[in-house]
Amino acid sequence: MQSFLKKAKTSQWYGVGLLLVISVIIWAIFKVAAPATFGAPDKLLSYLQSALIYAVGGCGLYFICVMGLFDFSIGAMLILSELMAIAFIPKLGWLSVIVIPILVGFLLGFCNGIAYIKMHIPSIIVTTGLSLIYESFSVWVADINGTRLDDAYKLFGAYPWNLIVAVLAYLLCWFILKYTKIGTYTNAIGANELVAKNMGVDVDKYKAIAFTLCGTFVGIMSILYLGYGTAQTPQTGMLSQALNFQPLMGTFFGLAFKKYGHPVVSILIGEYIVAMIFAGFVAIGMPTTVNNIVTGATLLAIVTLTTKRVNGAVVK
Repeated sequence: MQSFLKKAKTSQWYGVGLLLVISVIIWAIFKVAAPATFGAPDKLLSYLQSALIYAVGGCGLYFICVMGLFDFSIGAMLILSELMAIAFIPKLGWLSVIVIPILVGFLLGFCNGIAYIKMHIPSIIVTTGLSLIYESFSVWVADINGTRLDDAYKLFGAYPWNLIVAVLAYLLCWFILKYTKIGTYTNAIGANELVAKNMGVDVDKYKAIAFTLCGTFVGIMSILYLGYGTAQTPQTGMLSQALNFQPLMGTFFGLAFKKYGHPVVSILIGEYIVAMIFAGFVAIGMPTTVNNIVTGATLLAIVTLTTKRVNGAVVK
């Protein structure tokens, strides 16, 4: 038995299998606790619907976090992308719903990348400051055409189109990570930035590209998020920060299991696990505020398990 487990751990699918086992265990626990309100096939599909959305954002954040950086503006980018889509619907129709969010996400991500490499200050500070600016823009944009998506444009909020868009986003992320220099160099920078620089990698360039990709995937996420929620009100005073953490949890699952070679799959399963936990607590009658406890505890646990500690290192 021990030899079997040892051999299994060397498989590239061990991490995915472990996450699937954890998913089944969590489902079983909440199914026993709330058999009438949790875990039915239709409810499992609803959990997946939520996971699909956040996993797209998690894929974008992966390019940032794998290098040890963070983007705390994705909530503000998400809101602004959605409101820009709504604003241009009268003139552009479906083009506004599909193209505008991706374009806005791309441009905002590019701005994040340029600001980070030019200012030479920590990414958390840069993106937090920019999130305040994006929040202000969203208030102005909301006055153009309101904050509600017309019923005729809710196609991407339900199966099968939400699944199609999400799978295309996952395939794009997988392709970039596996078959392009961007994937190779972002991993190299994350492993050892100084060595990557000495090998001739233009570190600043690829960090800027990573921020741009993050924004682009957030733009894709906003297509699904808007279709699912059908409306988006602007947020100010850093309230958009609350939207950062659920995609970030999926990213941390991807980082924790990246050594097995399937970060995108790990991100999706991780988001599904989190969605089940949220739904499970609601099913057993816990207040929805417990989701914040779950979010915080999960983030702390995953970061603790995946952080490499070095004696004498300064914690930043």
